[in-house]
Amino acid sequence: MVHAETRRRGGSLKDIDQISGDVVDLAMRVHKSLGPGLLESVYETVLGGKLAEAGYKVDRQKPVDIEFEGSVFPAAFRIDLLVDDRLLLELKSVEKLNAAHAKQLLTYLRLTHQPVGLLINFGGATLREGLKRIVNDHKPSASSRLRVNQRNGD
Repeated sequence: MVHAETRRRGGSLKDIDQISGDVVDLAMRVHKSLGPGLLESVYETVLGGKLAEAGYKVDRQKPVDIEFEGSVFPAAFRIDLLVDDRLLLELKSVEKLNAAHAKQLLTYLRLTHQPVGLLINFGGATLREGLKRIVNDHKPSASSRLRVNQRNGD
């Protein structure tokens, strides 16, 4: 996947942390309005639409090819939402996230060579408990205590 340059919006450059913040704000509004427990596709449709209304480029269910030992495997997986060609969103609607969900997104980040993704679970009573920021060798401006895949006993 080709890395896109940061898009110009409102005369300024949006960095990945600003985009992430906008996504989280919108996701919280969607969760508060729709409530927990709907199908994942409902949250994907609404969140993707609201992000597009906010001026972001949004791809839903974007197929991703992978290469392994010289062979290319088309549409090996799909990204739920890809925002501005650089922020991966993996959406869930389950009672509680587990370690496999975070590993899934980290694998997607590694295979696409992208630095940051958000794992968002709309199934819980509050969105805050179901929100994880996954970092793939990215030097974030956010505090290290906010990163998920650290080596501190997680």
